[in-house]
Amino acid sequence: MIYPKQNGIIFWFFSSYVRRIVGKQFHELVFDPIPTDENRSILLVANHFSFWDALILFCVNERLFKKKFHVMILEETAKKEPFLRYAGAFSVSKNSRDLLLSLDYAAGLLNEPGNLVLMFPQGKLYSNFVNHIDFEKGVHRIIKQGNSNSQLMFAATFIQYFKHKKPTATVYLKKETVDYAHQPAADLQNAYQQYYNGCKQQQTEIEI
Repeated sequence: MIYPKQNGIIFWFFSSYVRRIVGKQFHELVFDPIPTDENRSILLVANHFSFWDALILFCVNERLFKKKFHVMILEETAKKEPFLRYAGAFSVSKNSRDLLLSLDYAAGLLNEPGNLVLMFPQGKLYSNFVNHIDFEKGVHRIIKQGNSNSQLMFAATFIQYFKHKKPTATVYLKKETVDYAHQPAADLQNAYQQYYNGCKQQQTEIEI
Protein backbone atom coordinates (compact mmCIF):
# COMPACT_ATOMS: atom_id res chain seq x y z
CA MET A 1 0.00 0.00 0.00
CA ILE A 2 1.15 3.53 -0.80
CA TYR A 3 0.36 6.08 1.91
CA PRO A 4 -0.19 9.85 1.62
CA LYS A 5 2.64 12.26 2.38
CA GLN A 6 2.42 15.63 4.07
CA ASN A 7 4.16 18.72 2.79
CA GLY A 8 2.44 22.07 3.26
CA ILE A 9 4.26 23.81 0.42
CA ILE A 10 3.61 21.06 -2.13
CA PHE A 11 -0.03 20.87 -1.07
CA TRP A 12 -0.42 24.63 -1.49
CA PHE A 13 0.95 24.43 -5.04
CA PHE A 14 -1.25 21.42 -5.82
CA SER A 15 -4.36 23.11 -4.44
CA SER A 16 -3.66 26.27 -6.44
CA TYR A 17 -3.01 24.23 -9.59
CA VAL A 18 -6.24 22.24 -9.23
CA ARG A 19 -8.34 25.36 -8.70
CA ARG A 20 -6.75 26.93 -11.76
CA ILE A 21 -7.20 24.00 -14.16
CA VAL A 22 -10.76 23.29 -13.00
CA GLY A 23 -11.55 26.98 -13.42
CA LYS A 24 -10.09 26.98 -16.94
CA GLN A 25 -11.66 23.68 -18.01
CA PHE A 26 -15.23 24.36 -16.86
CA HIS A 27 -17.65 27.18 -17.49
CA GLU A 28 -19.00 26.70 -13.96
CA LEU A 29 -18.84 24.34 -11.00
CA VAL A 30 -22.25 24.00 -9.36
CA PHE A 31 -22.98 22.04 -6.17
CA ASP A 32 -25.59 21.82 -3.43
CA PRO A 33 -24.69 23.99 -0.41
CA ILE A 34 -25.76 21.30 2.07
CA PRO A 35 -25.15 21.75 5.80
CA THR A 36 -22.43 19.61 7.37
CA ASP A 37 -21.18 18.91 10.88
CA GLU A 38 -17.66 20.27 11.28
CA ASN A 39 -17.14 17.95 14.26
CA ARG A 40 -17.64 14.80 12.19
CA SER A 41 -15.46 13.30 9.45
CA ILE A 42 -16.94 12.67 5.99
CA LEU A 43 -17.03 9.56 3.82
CA LEU A 44 -17.87 10.88 0.36
CA VAL A 45 -19.19 8.23 -2.05
CA ALA A 46 -19.27 9.30 -5.70
CA ASN A 47 -19.72 8.09 -9.27
CA HIS A 48 -16.59 7.64 -11.36
CA PHE A 49 -16.56 8.70 -15.01
CA SER A 50 -13.43 10.73 -15.81
CA PHE A 51 -10.03 12.12 -14.91
CA TRP A 52 -11.83 15.18 -13.52
CA ASP A 53 -13.92 13.45 -10.83
CA ALA A 54 -11.51 13.73 -7.92
CA LEU A 55 -10.35 17.22 -8.94
CA ILE A 56 -13.92 18.52 -9.06
CA LEU A 57 -14.68 17.06 -5.64
CA PHE A 58 -11.37 18.39 -4.31
CA CYS A 59 -12.65 21.87 -5.20
CA VAL A 60 -16.05 21.16 -3.63
CA ASN A 61 -14.28 20.11 -0.46
CA GLU A 62 -12.24 23.32 -0.37
CA ARG A 63 -15.34 25.48 -0.89
CA LEU A 64 -17.90 23.60 1.18
CA PHE A 65 -16.68 20.82 3.48
CA LYS A 66 -13.27 22.34 4.30
CA LYS A 67 -11.86 19.01 5.49
CA LYS A 68 -8.46 17.41 5.05
CA PHE A 69 -8.86 15.68 1.69
CA HIS A 70 -8.09 11.99 1.15
CA VAL A 71 -8.92 9.83 -1.86
CA MET A 72 -8.48 6.13 -2.58
CA ILE A 73 -6.86 5.52 -5.96
CA LEU A 74 -5.56 2.45 -7.78
CA GLU A 75 -2.00 1.49 -6.94
CA GLU A 76 -0.86 1.76 -10.56
CA THR A 77 -2.13 5.36 -10.62
CA ALA A 78 -0.34 6.15 -7.36
CA LYS A 79 2.92 4.82 -8.82
CA LYS A 80 2.46 6.67 -12.10
CA GLU A 81 1.50 9.99 -10.45
CA PRO A 82 3.40 10.02 -7.12
CA PHE A 83 2.69 13.72 -6.49
CA LEU A 84 -0.94 12.78 -5.78
CA ARG A 85 0.23 11.43 -2.42
CA TYR A 86 0.80 15.02 -1.29
CA ALA A 87 -2.90 15.74 -1.99
CA GLY A 88 -4.11 12.95 0.28
CA ALA A 89 -4.16 10.05 -2.18
CA PHE A 90 -3.55 6.53 -0.91
CA SER A 91 -3.53 3.35 -2.93
CA VAL A 92 -5.61 0.22 -3.20
CA SER A 93 -4.73 -2.93 -5.10
CA LYS A 94 -7.86 -4.96 -5.72
CA ASN A 95 -6.07 -8.25 -6.35
CA SER A 96 -3.63 -8.05 -3.48
CA ARG A 97 -3.43 -8.87 0.21
CA ASP A 98 -2.98 -5.13 0.70
CA LEU A 99 -6.65 -4.60 -0.18
CA LEU A 100 -7.85 -5.01 3.42
CA LEU A 101 -4.99 -2.83 4.63
CA SER A 102 -6.17 0.00 2.37
CA LEU A 103 -9.78 -0.37 3.48
CA ASP A 104 -8.80 -0.42 7.16
CA TYR A 105 -6.62 2.64 6.62
CA ALA A 106 -9.56 4.50 5.08
CA ALA A 107 -11.76 3.53 8.02
CA GLY A 108 -9.08 4.75 10.42
CA LEU A 109 -8.97 8.14 8.73
CA LEU A 110 -12.63 8.61 9.63
CA ASN A 111 -11.71 8.57 13.32
CA GLU A 112 -10.41 12.11 12.87
CA PRO A 113 -13.23 14.68 12.56
CA GLY A 114 -11.14 16.91 10.30
CA ASN A 115 -10.80 14.28 7.56
CA LEU A 116 -12.72 13.61 4.37
CA VAL A 117 -12.29 10.32 2.52
CA LEU A 118 -13.44 10.18 -1.11
CA MET A 119 -14.27 6.79 -2.60
CA PHE A 120 -15.42 5.68 -6.04
CA PRO A 121 -17.11 2.35 -5.21
CA GLN A 122 -17.56 1.42 -8.88
CA GLY A 123 -13.84 0.66 -8.93
CA LYS A 124 -13.28 1.81 -12.51
CA LEU A 125 -14.47 4.37 -15.03
CA TYR A 126 -17.95 4.26 -16.54
CA SER A 127 -19.96 6.57 -18.78
CA ASN A 128 -21.17 9.78 -17.11
CA PHE A 129 -24.76 8.78 -17.91
CA VAL A 130 -24.62 5.05 -17.22
CA ASN A 131 -27.95 3.72 -15.94
CA HIS A 132 -26.78 1.27 -13.30
CA ILE A 133 -24.22 1.83 -10.53
CA ASP A 134 -22.49 -1.32 -9.28
CA PHE A 135 -20.56 -1.09 -6.01
CA GLU A 136 -17.57 -3.19 -5.12
CA LYS A 137 -17.54 -4.45 -1.53
CA GLY A 138 -14.92 -2.18 0.00
CA VAL A 139 -17.04 0.84 0.85
CA HIS A 140 -19.39 -1.21 3.04
CA ARG A 141 -16.44 -2.59 5.02
CA ILE A 142 -15.25 0.96 5.64
CA ILE A 143 -18.69 2.00 6.87
CA LYS A 144 -18.87 -1.02 9.19
CA GLN A 145 -15.47 -0.19 10.69
CA GLY A 146 -15.74 3.58 10.55
CA ASN A 147 -16.17 5.77 13.58
CA SER A 148 -19.77 6.50 14.56
CA ASN A 149 -18.87 10.20 14.41
CA SER A 150 -18.36 10.09 10.65
CA GLN A 151 -21.04 11.26 8.22
CA LEU A 152 -21.85 9.56 4.93
CA MET A 153 -22.30 11.81 1.89
CA PHE A 154 -23.52 10.83 -1.57
CA ALA A 155 -22.21 12.73 -4.59
CA ALA A 156 -23.38 12.42 -8.18
CA THR A 157 -21.47 14.49 -10.73
CA PHE A 158 -22.57 15.24 -14.29
CA ILE A 159 -20.94 17.28 -17.04
CA GLN A 160 -22.81 19.00 -19.87
CA TYR A 161 -22.01 21.82 -22.28
CA PHE A 162 -25.46 23.31 -22.84
CA LYS A 163 -24.94 26.58 -24.79
CA HIS A 164 -21.39 27.24 -23.58
CA LYS A 165 -18.06 26.38 -25.18
CA LYS A 166 -16.89 24.95 -21.88
CA PRO A 167 -18.87 22.36 -19.91
CA THR A 168 -20.63 22.93 -16.61
CA ALA A 169 -19.88 20.46 -13.83
CA THR A 170 -22.87 19.87 -11.57
CA VAL A 171 -22.39 17.99 -8.30
CA TYR A 172 -25.50 16.80 -6.50
CA LEU A 173 -24.82 16.20 -2.80
CA LYS A 174 -26.82 14.45 -0.10
CA LYS A 175 -26.12 13.79 3.55
CA GLU A 176 -27.27 10.21 4.11
CA THR A 177 -28.88 9.61 7.50
CA VAL A 178 -29.29 5.82 7.41
CA ASP A 179 -26.76 3.75 9.39
CA TYR A 180 -25.63 1.15 6.84
CA ALA A 181 -23.12 -0.43 9.22
CA HIS A 182 -25.81 -2.84 10.38
CA GLN A 183 -27.50 -3.41 7.04
CA PRO A 184 -26.59 -5.55 4.01
CA ALA A 185 -24.20 -4.03 1.50
CA ALA A 186 -26.95 -4.24 -1.12
CA ASP A 187 -29.00 -1.68 0.83
CA LEU A 188 -26.20 0.87 0.50
CA GLN A 189 -25.88 0.29 -3.23
CA ASN A 190 -29.65 0.49 -3.72
CA ALA A 191 -29.82 3.76 -1.78
CA TYR A 192 -27.09 5.29 -3.92
CA GLN A 193 -28.74 3.94 -7.08
CA GLN A 194 -32.01 5.63 -6.19
CA TYR A 195 -30.22 8.87 -5.42
CA TYR A 196 -28.21 8.70 -8.66
CA ASN A 197 -31.37 8.04 -10.68
CA GLY A 198 -33.04 11.10 -9.20
CA CYS A 199 -30.01 13.30 -9.84
CA LYS A 200 -29.72 12.07 -13.40
CA GLN A 201 -33.39 12.86 -13.97
CA GLN A 202 -32.87 16.38 -12.60
CA GLN A 203 -29.88 16.83 -14.87
CA THR A 204 -31.77 15.85 -18.01
CA GLU A 205 -34.60 18.26 -17.13
CA ILE A 206 -32.37 21.33 -16.90
CA GLU A 207 -33.38 24.04 -19.36
CA ILE A 208 -31.05 26.86 -20.41
